[in-house]
Amino acid sequence: MEFKNAWSTEKPKEIFDFCEEYRKFLSKAKTEREVVEFFENLIKDRSDIRAYNIKNKSLILYKKGTESIYEGFKIIAAHIDAPRIDVKQNPVYEDTDLVLLETHYYGGIKKYQWVTKPMAIHGVIVKADGTVMKVNIGDEPGDPVFTFTDILPHLARNVQANKNISEAIHGEKLDLLFGHIPINTDDEKIKEKVKQNVLQILKEKYNIEERDFISAELEIVPQGEALDVGIDRSMIGGYGQDDRVCAFTAVRALLDAENPAKHLLVVLFDKEEIGSDGSTGAQSLIIENVITKILKENGIDDYSQIREILAKSEAISGDVTAGVDPNWKEVHELKNAARLGYGIAISKYTGSGGKYSTNDANAEFVAKIINIFDSANVVWQVAELGRVDEGGGGTVAKYLAKYGMEVIDAGPPLLSMHSPFEIASKVDVYMTYKGYRAFLCSK
Repeated sequence: MEFKNAWSTEKPKEIFDFCEEYRKFLSKAKTEREVVEFFENLIKDRSDIRAYNIKNKSLILYKKGTESIYEGFKIIAAHIDAPRIDVKQNPVYEDTDLVLLETHYYGGIKKYQWVTKPMAIHGVIVKADGTVMKVNIGDEPGDPVFTFTDILPHLARNVQANKNISEAIHGEKLDLLFGHIPINTDDEKIKEKVKQNVLQILKEKYNIEERDFISAELEIVPQGEALDVGIDRSMIGGYGQDDRVCAFTAVRALLDAENPAKHLLVVLFDKEEIGSDGSTGAQSLIIENVITKILKENGIDDYSQIREILAKSEAISGDVTAGVDPNWKEVHELKNAARLGYGIAISKYTGSGGKYSTNDANAEFVAKIINIFDSANVVWQVAELGRVDEGGGGTVAKYLAKYGMEVIDAGPPLLSMHSPFEIASKVDVYMTYKGYRAFLCSK
């Protein structure tokens, strides 16, 4: 079967206008906490949407439908964490008159992609009195930036060049370059003068003390805005599109879903990139807890039927897939691979090594999703994550499926996934929005 290019089916202005909103979101919200805050602000004037904030790291949005809640929900689930590099709890040290920060990477990154690029620090510090202080250094006008250094090619032969690419940058060498000027003092007792100057600047300018790093969540992320890519501006390049592109399109679809029959949920999880564990991940009970609250707010005390309601529900696991890169076509079986510009990609299953660790959507539900998309003129394609035995990956679909609900993966393809600068086609982003909206509005 041949799939069609989506650019010929839509008016470019609608696509570009929608994606400009998305580009601004991507530029502003670079951590899971910032994403939650962005969406809470976006819906604050919408009386028809209820927000449930889980520890400022996950978010569930609810819109009431006309049918009985016992008939189940329409759910779109995405994740709002992204691969990054975190600052350790005791990070500040001085070596050879330079100050660096110790770090620990988060998620599946190619470490060599993150060196020699400008970086910013986003996050929060919780002070001793419980005050939560937001941190954004590097993305505000006039800010300095930071970077991870690399060895020059002239001296790299033995220490780097002859190693496997996965060993070229060791995790413990990902230390962030942070300062260089020594403090102006004649006190011989002060041995680490550059570190003392850095700590003094942190205290005077940002009200940050060294012990504050212990109770902080500081994420090192690529500095700068998301950008239009291509001479025709057909693509968006930026950090965190896995999976914030699905989060943004899902929330916009919820906002634009008018008079839905089913009760609607958009679930934005944390921790997907490291296994969906923890109290804000998809393996927690946050969906059950929120539905309990929703039932109570609808005057229903029959909490025993939560599992039955979930089993009657239908869900799209909104996550990205690998787009075919012309330079790396050999990792795909091209008849079942997603191409940029061909619309939202439907993945019946993900997993690896014989479909291990996946949800494999039922054929009946696949047919239903295709019919919904066709009825709404949504351009779609099918996709697997690479050739059989080439590798693979997973999504939150299997954690939703444990409730007995029908689940399928659907989202746009990306190039350079998990890098500091991921690429998406604008028409695929728009088709993902259209597909999600059609699903939420269906019966």
